[in-house]
Amino acid sequence: MEQPLKNRPSKTLRFADLGNRAKTPFSLAPSADERAVLAQELDLSGIKKLTFEGEISPDGAKDWRLTAKLGATVVQPCVVRLDPVTTRIDESIARRFLAEMPDLDGSEIEMPEDDSIDELPSEIDLYDILTEALSLAVPPFPRREDADTVEMSVAQPGVTPMSDADAKPF
Repeated sequence: MEQPLKNRPSKTLRFADLGNRAKTPFSLAPSADERAVLAQELDLSGIKKLTFEGEISPDGAKDWRLTAKLGATVVQPCVVRLDPVTTRIDESIARRFLAEMPDLDGSEIEMPEDDSIDELPSEIDLYDILTEALSLAVPPFPRREDADTVEMSVAQPGVTPMSDADAKPF
């Protein structure tokens, strides 16, 4: 298992310590050093701004619900020219922590439609949720608007390279 990076930020909440009738608000605004550690972990060039605000509230007798807003400005290299690409991310995050997970018995298991549910742990790290949500929201192939399309043809010497038009049968 991969070890967490040194100086990785952490904000742990124990469900047993939370009031079971009231909402528990939270607000994370990582410092520049903490953003640099997260950028390194997510293989980003940088994170200019980052906020994670929301609340954890009881959901029935034993379950919990986390709702939050993730706001970030990230910098990544362009996939075409490697120039920096800045992207603004604004995401709504919803998670449910269930004391009793749905029974998934059998040889064939289908993924549940609700991908926001997790088994109720004794505690959660808000930075883990922030990091996961940010990694899913970051563009996988950032590209500058002015980056031209790169066309590349490769073939053995003396052979005419096949083009995209040659590959289309109609």
